[in-house]
This record gives sequence, C-alpha cells and structure tokens, in this order.
Amino acid sequence: MSKTILHIDLDTFYVSVERLNNRELQNKPLLVGGTGDRGVVAACSYETRGFGVHSGMPMKMARELCPEAFVIRGNAGEYSKHSDLVTEIIKEYVPVFEKSSIDEFYADLSGMDRFFGCYQYASEMRKKIIRETGLPISFGLSANKVVSKVATNEAKPNNQLKIDEGLEKPFLAPLSIKKIPMVGDKTYQTLRNLGLRQVRTVQEMPMEVMQRVLGANGGVIWKRANGIDNTPVIPFCERKSISTERTFDKDTIDVNRLRGILIAMTENLAYQLRRGEKLTACISVKIRYSDFNTYSKQLRIPYTSADHILIPKILDLFKNLYNRRLLVRLIGIRFSHLVTGNYQINLFDDTEEILSLYNAMDEIRKRYGDKSVLRASGMGAKTIGRMHNPFNGLPPVVLAHRKL
Repeated sequence: MSKTILHIDLDTFYVSVERLNNRELQNKPLLVGGTGDRGVVAACSYETRGFGVHSGMPMKMARELCPEAFVIRGNAGEYSKHSDLVTEIIKEYVPVFEKSSIDEFYADLSGMDRFFGCYQYASEMRKKIIRETGLPISFGLSANKVVSKVATNEAKPNNQLKIDEGLEKPFLAPLSIKKIPMVGDKTYQTLRNLGLRQVRTVQEMPMEVMQRVLGANGGVIWKRANGIDNTPVIPFCERKSISTERTFDKDTIDVNRLRGILIAMTENLAYQLRRGEKLTACISVKIRYSDFNTYSKQLRIPYTSADHILIPKILDLFKNLYNRRLLVRLIGIRFSHLVTGNYQINLFDDTEEILSLYNAMDEIRKRYGDKSVLRASGMGAKTIGRMHNPFNGLPPVVLAHRKL
C-alpha cells in the first residue's frame, strides 16, 4: 500500500499567538524574543523578513534592520496552551500522528482514501483548526515526510499543497538546494562552491559524488533531493515528566558527593529537555534515608531548560530538604509540568555567548554521548546518562535499577 503523509505547520506560530492576544499587532512587523540588545530573536513576522530578519539572529541586529518592528518578550506558557488546542483537534481526526515540535506535526493517512479523499480530509481538518483556534496553518501532502515538509514550506503562508505520487522529483527539481531538509548554511555553501544551485542538478548527479563531498550525509541529501524517504511517522506519546534517581551501594553522609551527583543529574536532564525541545516549570528533589523514610520538596519556576538556572534551584531544594543529618540511601530529581518549546524562548535575556556555548556542548553530546561534556563538580557521578531521547514519542524504556 502506498503511503500518504501529511505535514502540518502553524505559520509564524509565536507571532500568530501574540496577534491573537493583541489584535493591534495585525499586519505590523513583529519580533518575539529578547528585549535587550544582547537578546535573541525567537520568531519574526513575515513583514520583517523582507528586511533580512530571521529567527536566531541577535535582537540588536534585527532592530537595526527593521527599526519600526514591535518587540515582544514572549510567553512559553501561552504558546504551549495554543499548541495543545491544535494537538487535541489532530487527535480527533487522524489515527497516527507525530508532534515533532510545538508548532509542527506529521500524520500518516495511508489507506484512508478507501473511505475519504485524503486531501479533502486534511483540508477539513485544517479549516477546523483555523476556525477553533484562530491560528493560520499550512500543510503539505505527499508520499513521504520530506516531500510533504517541503510542500508545506512552498504552500506558506496559510495555504495547502498536494504532491501526487510519482511527481516528487519534478516538484523538487526547480527549487533551491537550500530547501532540502538537512541542508544548513554550511552544507549549502559547500554545494554552492561546487556550482550547485537547484535540486535538479543534485538529482542528475550520481549518489557517489555527493557521498565523496559530504560523506554519509551526502547520500541522505541525494535521496531527499530525489524525493526518496522512508522515515516513519512516530506515534505521539506525550510525556508529562522526566526524572532520574540513584541508590547507593553504601549509604552516605558525604554532602559534597551528594551535591556533585545532583549537579550531574540536573545537567543531564536539562540536556534531555533541550534535545527533546522541552521546558520545565516544576522541579523536585527526593531523598531516602537509611531508615527508608523518604522526603521530597518541589518548586514552581519559570519555564526553562538551562543548566545554570536549574542547578542552583535544585541545590537550594536539597539544602532545605536535607536537614536530618542521617545516612542517605537514595537521591533523585524530577522535572515536571513539561511543555514543548525552544531553548531560545526561555532565555531571552541570555547573551549570544551562552546560547552558543549550550549549542556547542549539546552538539558534542549528540556526537560522543551524554557524558562527553561534564561540569567538574559532577564528574564523580559516572553513571549519569541516557542512551536514548526520552521525548522521541515512544514509551520510556525501563532500565535496571542503577546504583552508585
């Protein structure tokens, strides 16, 4: 049976939510992000893009390029609330869907043509989302995730596009190579240096040439340029919390060791949040003493996924909780009240240097493992780490009880 994959994207999502909350911002240039000169643009309206503004650039530069733009700090909780409204509508309509980010979804409609026209069905769902949420939305429909995503981007703003089976290559051929998912600025420049501008040229090249230039990624890009993609839609399974705990082989009263383990735990869970594009608004610390009495404290905080914000708060909770001066058998932390959101939305007042530092450390961890970059204070906790992304939409893997 041939596949039918739907890609849904909420157009300029943060901007659209801000305009829902304040109608005076309609059709006006709008920047969402850090309000200070050293802040970062989290999202920008279409009106600003003609001036060269894009998300991720320094706010100071964006203001210089588009001085008439309105600048708004943003609210992760509001964005999450509207995203949840859309998620609930999609749940009602489709049998299998994947929520890949706060404003982006994939749905597998394969086989539904027996009962409905997939394009008509997707159109009706889109109309319902617009009617009930007031948010602009675009979608692309094709035989796989890659072509559907490209189709969505071509349909924007607030439109829809279907690519019939067998027409994937002709659809992609005239487009810029930068529109292929996975082609970032660096890869784009490499391909441009080879004289490649359109997807058509990549389609005409042997895969081996791309592999020689870009390694294994070259083969993936070549397949995507040819409309070939077998990536499945991962069924959505929303995770409400993430936690970790360790039991000691020998009960301890070493406070410095306990603090080091808490730092390592917090650092790792914060990385898992960023990897899964999640933010937490509630943190807790748990202690089990040698007499098996267990105590915990929790704290509500502004949405974040940043080590340097979470670690001091976790240590403060531990300081307030650990007052019995008894031997400790188990220690753990938990992040809950999770929402989908970007790291940038949460750290508007941080400098570009801090954002770059987190990005660099996370890239190293993705390539070499969770424990490849550690704070010196947490290096003693050698077993803290995960082998999988806890937010990949699958049920959490139950591991053997690990000890320290």
